[in-house]
Amino acid sequence: MDSVRRDETSRTAEVRVTGDDDAIVALETLVLDTLDADKAEEIMSIDLRGKSSVTDIMIIASGRSARHVNALADNLTRILKEQGRNKARIEGLQTCDWVLIDIGDIVIHLFRPEVRTFYNLEKMWSVDTDDAAPAAH
Repeated sequence: MDSVRRDETSRTAEVRVTGDDDAIVALETLVLDTLDADKAEEIMSIDLRGKSSVTDIMIIASGRSARHVNALADNLTRILKEQGRNKARIEGLQTCDWVLIDIGDIVIHLFRPEVRTFYNLEKMWSVDTDDAAPAAH
């Protein structure tokens, strides 16, 4: 993953999600940019549109430690709240081994590296190189 500095305006651009593809892509970009700016590792976005009734996009990323995972989750939820996404469901903050943030159209999984390896969600969702690729951030 390239270490690229992002302009702050790309992270704070207003995002309105109404279920259409453009809005979902804008929200996905906001999440990916935020995780990248916060130094998340191995960020992956999996397009599940037409494959799952649970969500349209699954984003998976790793933090270096439980403390880093907590910081990633905390900042991401703060940015989402600033965008009016106050109803995000969050699980796993007690231990920060695996934090799940469900914002409806997108579900974000934040892992410590060894926990991510153990659960291997990428394999569970049978990720093809066309369907999911490391985010280019």
